[in-house]
Amino acid sequence: MSALPPPASDLFRLDKRIAFVSGASGHLGRAMAFALADAGAHVIVNGRDRRKLEELVIEIESRKGSAAPAAFDVGDIAQVRVFFTSRQRLDIIVNNAITMTPTPFDAVSEDDFAETYRTGVVAPFEIVRAALPALRTAVRETGEASVVNIASMYATVSPDARIYSRAEQSSPFHYGPAKAALVQLTRHLAAELGKEHIRVNALVPGPFPRDSVAKSDAPFTDRLAGRTMLGRVARADEIRGPLLFLASPASSFVTGAVLAVDGGWTVW
Repeated sequence: MSALPPPASDLFRLDKRIAFVSGASGHLGRAMAFALADAGAHVIVNGRDRRKLEELVIEIESRKGSAAPAAFDVGDIAQVRVFFTSRQRLDIIVNNAITMTPTPFDAVSEDDFAETYRTGVVAPFEIVRAALPALRTAVRETGEASVVNIASMYATVSPDARIYSRAEQSSPFHYGPAKAALVQLTRHLAAELGKEHIRVNALVPGPFPRDSVAKSDAPFTDRLAGRTMLGRVARADEIRGPLLFLASPASSFVTGAVLAVDGGWTVW
């Protein structure tokens, strides 16, 4: 009789693994950092504000998790190369950070596009390339490594202007195209690195408004909810399960995938 496989729940454990999350102090970044730490990973939380990162580390440790801050701007490619080439091992990379300024159509500048593409597309590429030795170490020790790129529903569909009653609510023109490029970068990296057992996938979040938005503008939140098949917007903690799936051995035969977490928004 062959040995029984381990319980399926064990596939989502990340004990003794090392994860990096960019934009970790943000709305979804926090939820993702907590999810990885709760699953047993040591989480390196990245962002530009050291104080926020140190506060996040304290919160993670209060839940018996393990974390450390890494305060630098992923848009600074020189810093990216210095940081990632110095790492001995990385099992999981979550490319979540992007810099953008809500700007009306007639005011969008070349610099707006350049900054958003640099942080949202060029940086994930440079992070993965600089981290390859550390990812290869993880593969030698556990058999795999995982990269998860955080895209957006606006990588696949355009914003409906009728939903947004105020200009500052709408998705900037330089955001969706950058996220679309990130989706395609995901596929290219998956093709390049699959032979090394480094998996690369993308999450495509839908409407995940901050609590403050939901409270301050209920009609706007209702309009967002009306566009989903589930008839509601998402809570930040609902990104945790999809992320853990792609980051963990639970998805060991999944690479190049683009997983929508949008309540069905992009289906119809």
